Formats: sequence, structure tokens, C-alpha cells
Amino acid sequence: MRELQSGLVSEPIRVLHFADLHIGMENFGQIDPITGLNSRVLDFIARLKEIASAAETRGADLVVFAGDAFKTRDPNPTYQREFARQVKRMADAGITVVLLVGNHDVPVVDKRASSVDIFRTLGVGNVLVGSGAGLHRVETRRGPVQIITVPWPQRTQLIEVDELRGQTSDALDAELVQAVHERINTLATEADPNTPTLLTGHFTVAGSVFGSERNVMVGRDVTIALAALTQAPIDYVALGHIHKHQSLNGASYPPVVYSGSLERIDFGEERQDKGFCWVELSRHATRWTFEPLAVRPFVTIDADATGTDGDPTDVVLRAIDRHDIVDAIVRVRVKLTAEQDLRFRSRDVEAALGAARHVAAVTRDIVRETRSRLGVRNPESLTPMQLLEGYLTSRDLNADERAAVLALAEGILPANPQTHA
Repeated sequence: MRELQSGLVSEPIRVLHFADLHIGMENFGQIDPITGLNSRVLDFIARLKEIASAAETRGADLVVFAGDAFKTRDPNPTYQREFARQVKRMADAGITVVLLVGNHDVPVVDKRASSVDIFRTLGVGNVLVGSGAGLHRVETRRGPVQIITVPWPQRTQLIEVDELRGQTSDALDAELVQAVHERINTLATEADPNTPTLLTGHFTVAGSVFGSERNVMVGRDVTIALAALTQAPIDYVALGHIHKHQSLNGASYPPVVYSGSLERIDFGEERQDKGFCWVELSRHATRWTFEPLAVRPFVTIDADATGTDGDPTDVVLRAIDRHDIVDAIVRVRVKLTAEQDLRFRSRDVEAALGAARHVAAVTRDIVRETRSRLGVRNPESLTPMQLLEGYLTSRDLNADERAAVLALAEGILPANPQTHA
């Protein structure tokens, strides 16, 4: 609760901030026989349903989705339907939903609609599409809030065509960053200093730590300065684009936060928590927490059998037993000698992984002994003729055959090791 200058008491505005849904990620999945959808796509849709449930049960006034609804810029209609169902569910509950356009949402060709523009075209109530940089005033159940939207920076939106001609990519990137900074400055100046203000953006901020989003990146990335986002009267910065949840402004105000992606996309995110941010938005006094979700586990099992004379398969089976693989996406990495590889029972390992949701791979790293075929420690000390003789011996040639080859080589090869560099 806080006291306003007018003497009225107002509650903080309750905001749910999430991002980087990426519906359509199908790696490590298989077709579900009931729905006909990829099992991994169902995981991402399940997380979105949990977001809608959390917004309803927690009494959210505002849901801010900070970009990247789908994996691709042209999602199939089924994925669009599933996304729309949950957006409409929240909007029908009286929650204002902000949909920011991310790099995976923008069309390849300029002037075409983004994958979320349909909500604006149909005039869906309580849904605001942030397709351009702008300042929006929204009335919520607990009072007004200002929202500054800064979608994925596009040169054609922020830089005049004449300024684009003849410049290098680096120069254009610098122009784009400057244009974003100036646009944010202008919008912040236009905002009412007495109204709680939230900025939502989809881009890379200087000092952030990347996750696996580099593996699925669409479009050329630019980096925005942290200082551009922390000016008055901004009370919270809701970011998307980077999959690793992180807070960038430390204990300083305002909070500048990447909520992170809702699901893990590969083993690079194996140890990352996934979830959403719950924000109590107030002028000068915003508080927030990160709320993890129970997402699909990724499990890597490493087993090294090279140091044992026992059954190499048993070494791997014991390593599997030490991990919780139930409903997980699992990969196994096994280190074996060449001799152990001959005795390795892959079927037993596959059977031991039966409780996993999906086995991504069982890879074998074969460690081969390094030995000199010439039988000497320092072959560089031998003359070329001695090296050739040693090689011929290692090939099991008989004495007559070796003598014939050496006779042909004599006079061709150098006589001492110094000239054999």
C-alpha cells in the first residue's frame, strides 16, 4: 500500500511478466497420438496455460508478454490457435494483456503483419499489441499504468531510408542503437511522472548473459545501453529476447529484468530455472519476484569406464541409476577404450532409459591407445632411411621385400635426421 499526494490510498498494480514462449520448438519430441502435435510443442503450450492460470489466481491486473510467441515468423494455424486461446482467456478475465513483437514475430518482408497483429486487427478487448515504439496509458482494476513498448529494433522503422544508403553493417547498427536510445528518451519524457510506468523491450542489453537463444536467433542483434532504460519515470523494465532469467540493475532502481524463456530449448539451458516474474508496480516503489515453473527436465549422464577392468556397461547403468530420468529429456555420454567398446551392450543401456520422456543420444567417446609403430620413443632422432626401414618392418614385409624397397629409396632420401624436418 502507498500514500499518494492527493491523500488517496492505492494498491500496487499486479503485473505478470513473461517472454520467449517459442511455440513450435519440436526438437527432442515425437508426435502425440491424441492431439497430433509434437510432444515438445505440448510442453510449451502447457507452460502458457500455467501462465494464464497464474494470472487468474493471483489477480493480475496486467500481463506483459515481452516477445517471441512462436519459433518462426510464419507459425502454422494450430500454433496460433493455441496461443490465442490463452490470450483470450486472460483478456476475458478482465486482465490487460500486452503482446510485444519480438524478432521471431516480425515478418521477413517490411510492411507485412507480425504473427500477433491479428489481435489488433480483430480489436480483441483488453489486448494491446506493441508493434512499434510508443507510450500507452492503460486503465487497470487497480488504477492507471503507463506502458512504453520497444519491440525488436528494425532499421526501417527507426531510420530514414536515405540514411541507410551506402553504410556498412556496423555503421547501421550504431545508427539503430542511437535511434532506439533517442526514442526511449522521448517516450520517457512524454510520460506522466506521477503514474506508475513500465517499459517492455525485446533486445539485448549491455551486460546481459546469453543462453541458448543464439542457436535459434532470427535477425541481426544490436545491444542497448542499460542507462537508456533506467531513467525517470520508469518503475520496471520487462525484457524479452534472452532466455536466461537475470536482473541487470542490481539493487538500483528501477528493476531491469529478463524473465527468461518459459521452457528449455536444448541442453545449453539444462540447469536454468524457467518461469515468470511477478511484479507489484508502484511509483518509486516497485517490487518483484521470480516464480519458477516445473518445466521439462533435461538430464546429462556422463560415464567413464576407461579406468576399470570390469563390465563397461555396468559402469553406465550405475551412472543412470544415480539420476532421476523420469519424464526427462536425457543424453548419455560414455567414455570407453576400443576394447571396451566391443563389449558394450547398447541395448541394456537403452532399456535402462525407459522411464525417460525422450532419449536425445547415447554417444560413445572411444579412447584409443597411442603407440609408436616404430617401437622407439624419439623417431625424430632417426634418419629417413631408418624411419622407412622401421615402417616396412611394422607392415610385416619379409626381409627380401624390405631390402628391395630400401635399395630403391637409397640415394633419394636424405642421409641424416637434421635434413628431415
